[in-house]
Amino acid sequence: MAAGIRYQGLQGLPHRGAKRPLGKLRRRDDQELLVAGNKNRRRGFKVIMDALTRQLADFAGRLSYEQIPPAVVAAARRFLVDTLACAITARDCESVWIGLRLAEGAAPTRYPGRIICHDQRSSAESAAFVNTAMIRNLDFKNQYPGGHPIDFVGAVLAIAEAANADGRCLISALVIAYEICVRLSDATGLRYKGWDQGFAVGIATVAGVGHLLRLSSEQIAEAIAIITVANIPMRNTRAGELSLWKGAATAFATRNGIFAALLAAEGMTGPDRAFEGKHGLWDLITGPFKLEPLPTAGGPYRSPDVQLKAWPVEYNAQLPVWAALELRSKTDWRDLAEIDIGTYTFAYTEIGSEPEKWDPKTRETADHSMPYIFAKVLVDGTVDVAAFEESAYRDASIRPLMNKIRIHVDDEVNGMYPGVVSMKVRARTNDGRVIELFPRNPLGHTNNPMKDQDVRTKLTENSEPVLGAEQTAAILDEWWKIAELSAAGLAGALDLLDRKA
Repeated sequence: MAAGIRYQGLQGLPHRGAKRPLGKLRRRDDQELLVAGNKNRRRGFKVIMDALTRQLADFAGRLSYEQIPPAVVAAARRFLVDTLACAITARDCESVWIGLRLAEGAAPTRYPGRIICHDQRSSAESAAFVNTAMIRNLDFKNQYPGGHPIDFVGAVLAIAEAANADGRCLISALVIAYEICVRLSDATGLRYKGWDQGFAVGIATVAGVGHLLRLSSEQIAEAIAIITVANIPMRNTRAGELSLWKGAATAFATRNGIFAALLAAEGMTGPDRAFEGKHGLWDLITGPFKLEPLPTAGGPYRSPDVQLKAWPVEYNAQLPVWAALELRSKTDWRDLAEIDIGTYTFAYTEIGSEPEKWDPKTRETADHSMPYIFAKVLVDGTVDVAAFEESAYRDASIRPLMNKIRIHVDDEVNGMYPGVVSMKVRARTNDGRVIELFPRNPLGHTNNPMKDQDVRTKLTENSEPVLGAEQTAAILDEWWKIAELSAAGLAGALDLLDRKA
């Protein structure tokens, strides 16, 4: 750190350039960042800053739990418990163990990170990567058009213990990150331009982590600038035959996001006009856009619009699961001669257009294959984690049924999306009988939401096979009352996620 920089750091830890620790971290309104010899900064105030950076940073730095409506708090709790269900059942997946092996060599230092479900500490950024890979792996997590806002939760959980955060601070950090993530996904449209969802996830991570660490709005602005110019991933990650990276790409974004926040906490400064300036986001990629007002500026809370999943498959395959179950109730799959599926453009391009979807060779391709998922449900009457074991998705006996499925974009269905998620199924049996279905809005959609009990059941069903009934019940009890937990209580709730010997 350059000489002359002296600031209030995390929990009284000493910082290079400071003669002594400055005491326990105070609330953000009391913080100072004194930068000497930098012509572009005065007493922590970023003299030149684009309006969007200021808007995001002020929101992240100033929103408090007390300002959040009870319904939004309840939604955040549901999303958090749903996230834990996704993580626990995937604790031993390949991507997680890759990250764990690397995390072993990354000793926790000033900012120790907590790896959930494994009773392990590492660097904050390593913990963020492993946690997010765990949450992401089985494609069971929540979604919003443009990405999966759940991804930043891995980073927030990684740093919560080190930040001495209580349950209310955790909730407010998650709400901040959700509100920013969904707005950036809407405003930038990056997913539809060939760029990946990690951009919004990275900025949301910075905002949530910055809030949890009680950074000032100015420090959060520096971190937002850093992550904005350094984290615009390509969507090739989700094209063709999908690899392990499909479930780890946004883990990399959260790793980068938490590191950007820690850099800013140490005094690193970022570009002044990352969005609106020369060679910034507007100039190079998106063109100008306007962000919907955030709640502190009179805008609505959007986080309740996030959608949950009832099945461990890509979101656009949720409705096909229900449709296949309905078709199965009307005829035996062996009697089907052909199946025609009309869907919306995004579902078609994501899970129903490429040849690889009719012959998946990886689990990542299989859970993003409409023909495989539809056929698997017709045969088995369900789709669960076991459907994505290699022996299942490479099973040659299901290929003939998959090859009877044709998928195209239907104009009516496409026109209803995204407000209404629908599809048309026209199946013809070997004796010429025609069955037509027109299902809409799967369980978990905004207009057909999963209730509290649905989420509690999801956690129970995913956790009990891993941790047992008693430990699962304790997890559910503690995390369901997250807003009541002290910092020590939150640390104890994190302990409950670890598998006992």
